[in-house]
Amino acid sequence: MKFLTTLLLVMPFWTLSAENVTRDFEWKDATVYFLITDRFCNGDTCNDVNYGRRTDYGSEQMNAATFHGGDLAGIRKKAEEGYFKQLGIDVVWMTDVYEQIHGWMSGSGEINDFPHYGYHGYYSFDYTQLDKNYGTSEELRALVDTLHAQGIRVMLGANLNNPGYPTLLDAVQYNFATTGVSETSAAEHIPDWSYDKFYEDRGKWNGWYDRGWIRMPDELWDESNPLEATLYGLPDFKDESNEPVKIPEFLRLKWKSEGHDNDKWINPTAAKLRGDLAMSPMQHLIGWISAWVEEYGIDGFRCDIVENVRVERWKELSDACNQALSRWRQRHPDDPASKWTSDFYFTGDIDPTGIEYREEYSKAGFGSMVNCYFPKSGDLDAITYVWQAYADSMAAHEDWHPFSYLNNSYHRDALQDNMADCATSLLLAPGAVQIFYGDESGRELSDARFNVDSAQAYRSDMNWASSDSTLLRHYSTLGGIRKAHPAIGRGRQEMIDEHTCARLLPEDTVVIALRPEPGKSIHVKPYFEDGMAVENLYTGEISIVQAGKVLFDAGGGNVAVVARAQ
Repeated sequence: MKFLTTLLLVMPFWTLSAENVTRDFEWKDATVYFLITDRFCNGDTCNDVNYGRRTDYGSEQMNAATFHGGDLAGIRKKAEEGYFKQLGIDVVWMTDVYEQIHGWMSGSGEINDFPHYGYHGYYSFDYTQLDKNYGTSEELRALVDTLHAQGIRVMLGANLNNPGYPTLLDAVQYNFATTGVSETSAAEHIPDWSYDKFYEDRGKWNGWYDRGWIRMPDELWDESNPLEATLYGLPDFKDESNEPVKIPEFLRLKWKSEGHDNDKWINPTAAKLRGDLAMSPMQHLIGWISAWVEEYGIDGFRCDIVENVRVERWKELSDACNQALSRWRQRHPDDPASKWTSDFYFTGDIDPTGIEYREEYSKAGFGSMVNCYFPKSGDLDAITYVWQAYADSMAAHEDWHPFSYLNNSYHRDALQDNMADCATSLLLAPGAVQIFYGDESGRELSDARFNVDSAQAYRSDMNWASSDSTLLRHYSTLGGIRKAHPAIGRGRQEMIDEHTCARLLPEDTVVIALRPEPGKSIHVKPYFEDGMAVENLYTGEISIVQAGKVLFDAGGGNVAVVARAQ
């Protein structure tokens, strides 16, 4: 009896009425779950410490950007428990799993108040293998296969603009710069260390990326030009160059010293690209990144720092990924994902941007840009007009759609005391939508909010032990309704009144009523005929249409989603 009670707390009513409804997948209305791999779930404590990194500095503030133990095994565990299916998820977007810089960076730039490691996947060190903190090659393969078997696509990140910061620990381990410190000292946080002074000497370093790969201090380049700017002091790849470059010596040394002991973490397809192949910097990067598609069957990328890279390079990466995905499908005929026919998916960030159509990026393979302007207040009195603009935009551009979010790894903008209405506004929106891990469970900020770089607090550990069951149920119910009814995400919208609208596809019709008043009928004419049995999908209640209206006794969630009863 206890098990049944627990099940009813987390399983939404919609599953009883929508279990026979099928929905063909399209990226344009996907429900995406975005998680930070290191923060989501620790499935294997044996891989928590690697490369000489320190993970515990004694307080939550100092540990704001250390590795916390989340890994691929943990994500797979939650997938096997049905967590993503419960939420109606179509796509799991994980932060980059490539091997990250070994050492730390200044936590808040010049104010070096905490050590900042590459736990988030944005500071790539070696694109040809996984970071050992995340797991092995076979664990990634098993995770992707598990998600694919559930009909869930997998997204990773792709960045052509820069590698990760060079750190003291990396310099000592691979001898590309004079540091004056031992490996033990380099692994410890040094509050008065200056990255800017260290990086100024990169032109004198021997064995790191040379001037064929990145911009050097003595070269003429325009810091005001996004295509040449050194973003946040990160090394800037020369994406304009077509000149062949040799593999940096530090990577040669790394690969040689690791030998076959590292085979468990190597991407076999990327390993074939470890030599001097007379390729430009971008050709190397495109080869390494697309190798993850060919080896594991990755379905899409969120492209980072899009405007800082030439559009034609993104087009080259898109073409390479589509070819790689085609090869993966041909080589895995028994995998359910081999039957999928959608192209490789690209979305990206140009901050700030909204839903405006960007033709040059559409031609380069993008289906969207992440929508920074989705309302974050949960104002249900105004959201139908926003939805109308989104639906109209989708109708005008078949190859472009909104990709909206409430919170992400850089912004915590949604009103935390109104997350239920925020979820309603997002999960019933036209276009693709992104849930940031923990939005559905009431995950709170960490003490990193007291640091100068308070954004690290947005990336706190997933709150499995303190999940808000009421909020989770709301997300699950809406996610299930969205998954069962394609009209919600990709249908044409018609306004009924400021709180009520219809979404229409030839095969599916729903009416969405916000803030439905107890005892007051909902207008459903001409979408549902008099005498027709319809269902409030949120509560499961059945009612009969009379005089173009329908009345439900039960309410909940500040929303009613009306569809023909099954």
